[in-house]
Amino acid sequence: MNLAEIGAYDDERTGLRGVNRLTLTDADAAGRRRVIAWMEQAGLNVRVDAMGNIYGRREGTDPTAAPVLTGSHIDSVATAGAFDGCLGVLGGIEVVRVLNEHGTTTRHPIEVGVFTEEEGVRFGTDMLGSAVAAGRLTLQYAHALTDRDGLTLGAELTRTGFNGPADVRLDPPHAYVECHIEQGPVLAENGVTVGVVTGVQGISWQEITIHGRAAHAGTTPTHLRADAGLAAAQIIVHLRTMVDSGNYGDLRATVGHLTVHPDLTNIVPARAEMTVDLRNPDDARMARAEADLAAFLRTLEDSQPGLSVHTRRMAQTSCIPFDEGVQKVIAQAADDHGLKHISAAADVIGLTDAYRTRSRRNASWSTRRRRRASESVRPKTRQTA
Repeated sequence: MNLAEIGAYDDERTGLRGVNRLTLTDADAAGRRRVIAWMEQAGLNVRVDAMGNIYGRREGTDPTAAPVLTGSHIDSVATAGAFDGCLGVLGGIEVVRVLNEHGTTTRHPIEVGVFTEEEGVRFGTDMLGSAVAAGRLTLQYAHALTDRDGLTLGAELTRTGFNGPADVRLDPPHAYVECHIEQGPVLAENGVTVGVVTGVQGISWQEITIHGRAAHAGTTPTHLRADAGLAAAQIIVHLRTMVDSGNYGDLRATVGHLTVHPDLTNIVPARAEMTVDLRNPDDARMARAEADLAAFLRTLEDSQPGLSVHTRRMAQTSCIPFDEGVQKVIAQAADDHGLKHISAAADVIGLTDAYRTRSRRNASWSTRRRRRASESVRPKTRQTA
């Protein structure tokens, strides 16, 4: 639990100890240095790229072979558990240690990666480091992203010393696998310890800003108000109605951030800012949900004169099926160790807010490279290597 103490806090309400280690904060930088030290102790050659992504490499016997890549992230949300992301990173280092202890060589190199801003909490785009590494987003775009204090990611990389010299674009690996803690109750409910993830659902993040008019709570008649707070509430209720309708398949909708301005007891809100997180395992149904939400936002503007609604795309990814060959290796490894397992899509197993499992071969790396759900356990690295 050494890493868990960096950025640790005690939750007074629950009595639990959590982790608050947002990307490129001082706590994150300290955690990164600790992980690098462990990588070097395991004999890995460490490099850091211009996104702050960290890779530790163990060479294979075939210098022409693409690496088997494993890892995850160590940045956290503000109220994280000890194992989210970190299990994949530390598990990868442990695999290397065990191989070293047994004098085992592999044909493929093995790399353990630590990706920057995978949570997306501080700079507003999730899986950011891996997206740039795979070529889905540009380095310039990522460096220009700002947090709520106006600090850019690029400046914070420089401040913390993690604006590295290595090329940010990764060549396609032979395969990517990741061990991730389950963030739902499904494995326990089924009495199994291992989940083999078959794919991940699509994700749509957007920020909605509603402009109305500030007005006095006591003297402004209801029919003359342009209430941004009311409009935000209507959006939340409409999202739940969409989910409950069943018209969009297994749609999930979450408003995780909502603020109103000027945030005073006796003033009608002049502005509301909110985020909408949509998840769907069907791309066509996701597109229909997005279109219908956009149509509803337009009706809001018409319903209250003086109200305007603006949206900004934060992130969007399609459904991704995982490589069946890698899934079979994971399942076989679990069988070999006598571990019960189930196979299901990430949203079914309860890892939709877990992390990237790019379990796929090189040809698909740049186009299908990332998705936000990872396996609960995947000891596959030793077998593909």
